[in-house]
Amino acid sequence: MEKLSRNSRVVAITKLLMENPNKIIGLNNFSDLLNAAKSTVSEDIVIVREVLEKLGMGRVETISGAAGGIKFINGISDESREQFGERLCELLKEPSRIVPGNFIYMTDLMYNPQIISKAGVILAKALGNQKADYVVTVETKGIPLAYEVAKNLGTELVIARRDNNKVTEGPTVTINYVSGSSGKIQQMSLSKKSLKTGSRCIFIDDFLKGGGTAKGIQDLLNEFDSELVGIGVLVDHIGAEKKLIDDYVSIIELKNVDKNGVVDLKPSKLLI
Repeated sequence: MEKLSRNSRVVAITKLLMENPNKIIGLNNFSDLLNAAKSTVSEDIVIVREVLEKLGMGRVETISGAAGGIKFINGISDESREQFGERLCELLKEPSRIVPGNFIYMTDLMYNPQIISKAGVILAKALGNQKADYVVTVETKGIPLAYEVAKNLGTELVIARRDNNKVTEGPTVTINYVSGSSGKIQQMSLSKKSLKTGSRCIFIDDFLKGGGTAKGIQDLLNEFDSELVGIGVLVDHIGAEKKLIDDYVSIIELKNVDKNGVVDLKPSKLLI
């Protein structure tokens, strides 16, 4: 392979790091890919690190030891984070989103790559210190957001099902749980092959009202002798009278939707 210019190497290093957040990449990988000496690659990495941190786009950490290298921790600038919160609030306040029952239609937002990718970075940053082995969610609307968080944390995504009739899942563990909003008994199940015993897990969902689903996930993980170490949601209904959980982070705080369809919400402290 022909020798690349420094600019070309910096571009390649940046792309590789940003495509593999929270994954340790050894200098040998860069050296072989770019046909450059480790010392040259190290100088290039310094440039990448300085630019990404200056722009608030993340940071590059050096991992020492035989299995060491560098890894990229995705980030977002304070300005971009605040702009994201303001824009998301504007979208959620649109009168056309109110559906019968005074619910807010959010499905299109949950499947919008631009919105969910930024939300995933924000939640991953807030929950990154938990050192989770898995990100867990329940089908279906929370899956895109949970995937983005898992990608940014460099972990696997595990999806609990609302039923246990999928023969392709093999043996499953199924529990009953009480919906925090309706008080109804519901079910969720998880394949026994989904996660390892003793794992640390983060639960991600689109909306939190009473916290019944999150509590159900906690109970389900207990069946695997695993621990729920963090909870993150896109929208938290802070106007709910009672919560079954109290330790979580959110991006938007919804107080209520009045009888005229006026939505009262604001960005959470994660965005301020």
